[in-house]
Formats: sequence, C-alpha cells, structure tokens
Amino acid sequence: MNLGKVVGTVVATRKESSMDGLKFMLVKHVDTEGKETGGQVVAVDAVGVGPGELVLVATGSSARQTLATKDRPCDAVIMAIVDTWEIGGTEKYRKD
Repeated sequence: MNLGKVVGTVVATRKESSMDGLKFMLVKHVDTEGKETGGQVVAVDAVGVGPGELVLVATGSSARQTLATKDRPCDAVIMAIVDTWEIGGTEKYRKD
C-alpha cells in the first residue's frame, strides 16, 4: 500500500464495459511527512473519497481484491481514507 493525496478526477467516457460505474481519481504519492513525492497513479475509488483527502492505495493484484474491483482490469484502488498517522509516537497527520 502507498500513502497518497487525491488531487483530481479522471473521466473516461469510453472504457472497458466492466469498468462502467466506477469513479477514477488521480492520486499523488506522499511521503511520511505528507509531502508529494512526484509519483502519481489513477486509481479506482472504492470508498467514496473527495479531492484533497489522504488515502491508502493498493496496487497490482491486490487492487482487484475489493468488492468494487473484483475480477475487473484494475491496477490501483483507493481502499481507505486516512484519519491519522503517527511515527515514533509523534502524530504526523490528523484529518480535520
């Protein structure tokens, strides 16, 4: 899994029919301080995220293990919205 920040949406009017009804989000990877690292991924939204939220993204074969993505041609899925994270007893992030 990777930490990421939702920075936008991706709209594809023509796509594989098994992907109909799924929402695609553009997610930029972040480091443990919450700073963007330069990497990004288009991920299926399995949990109802919004722009600016910090999320956990699963990739590869793990991306096809959610109810929303099972047996679909998906390589990345947003599978959690981050509420908090801490490192060494220090809170680094808390959702407002």
